[in-house]
Amino acid sequence: MQILRTILTILFVIDCIALTVVVLMQEGKSQGLGAIAGAADTYWGKNKGRSMEGGLVKATTVMGVLFFVLAVVLNLNF
Repeated sequence: MQILRTILTILFVIDCIALTVVVLMQEGKSQGLGAIAGAADTYWGKNKGRSMEGGLVKATTVMGVLFFVLAVVLNLNF
């Protein structure tokens, strides 16, 4: 059991570091003054799901769920 706990702890630390990096790579949600003039409706703004920004959002979601699952499993007394 101790080996499994060690492996899960290592995965938890890697997930924490990766989650921090991915969140810091994302752009801010504020559009600034460009939203007033309609500049927010660009090609990249409409196709965020296929861009790098969309991939970062999906990666953040997956790593966030993994973070919580690992935190709960590591908190169990087994």
